[in-house]
Amino acid sequence: MSYEAKSLNEECGIFGIWGHPDAAQVTYFGLHSLQHRGQEGAGIVANNSGKLDGHRDLGLLAEVFQKQEQLNALEGTAAIGHVRYATAGTGSVDNIQPFLFKFYDSQIGLAHNGNLTNAKRLRKQL
Repeated sequence: MSYEAKSLNEECGIFGIWGHPDAAQVTYFGLHSLQHRGQEGAGIVANNSGKLDGHRDLGLLAEVFQKQEQLNALEGTAAIGHVRYATAGTGSVDNIQPFLFKFYDSQIGLAHNGNLTNAKRLRKQL
């Protein structure tokens, strides 16, 4: 079995920051430097004293955040961001990260690089 790459391959780009007064803007710049890792979609979730807010969509980072107001609306001192390189799933906004979940009376923002092949079984167990 050969482990030699046949071509250039990239995987999603993920960036996070904690403790910065303009976390979403810094995350945007971090994702911009990782844009080569994913061009199908982008998103950012910011944490403003425990309240999470996010924006995500299909397209390049600059297309997703065409208006500065979209970025300014993501207030907080912590943020995570993601640029998507699809290896599975459809090309819909449902697959763009970071995902934002409600969990009891809290929220969770999640960005990852990979595929959960047993997601249905895990959800059932949880």
